[in-house]
Amino acid sequence: MIKFDEIIQTEMKNFYGGEGTVKAAIVVDELNRIMKGSLPKGASIGLHRHETSSEIVYILSGRGKAICDGVEEELYAGVCHYCKKGSEHTVLNTGDDDLVFFAVVPQQ
Repeated sequence: MIKFDEIIQTEMKNFYGGEGTVKAAIVVDELNRIMKGSLPKGASIGLHRHETSSEIVYILSGRGKAICDGVEEELYAGVCHYCKKGSEHTVLNTGDDDLVFFAVVPQQ
């Protein structure tokens, strides 16, 4: 069981060259990187390529967009963004509230 509310959040400024600060409670083991994170209004995760793994991002609340291999996707609560291995993506908060997400990066 992972209790994200009991994990100290890591703050990552300009993550992958993005804007603002990403906050995330992160669990890492030999198989996965699992996180619950948030992007404040106007913040982003910079464009980066997943050379060795995929990433699954499930939106819990807020609004934003992902751009994956040049294709823009609207993000809102209940949708799942998938960046497959070998693809590149960015995630941006385009709403007025924090964009809160759950993400898994499996070791492949």
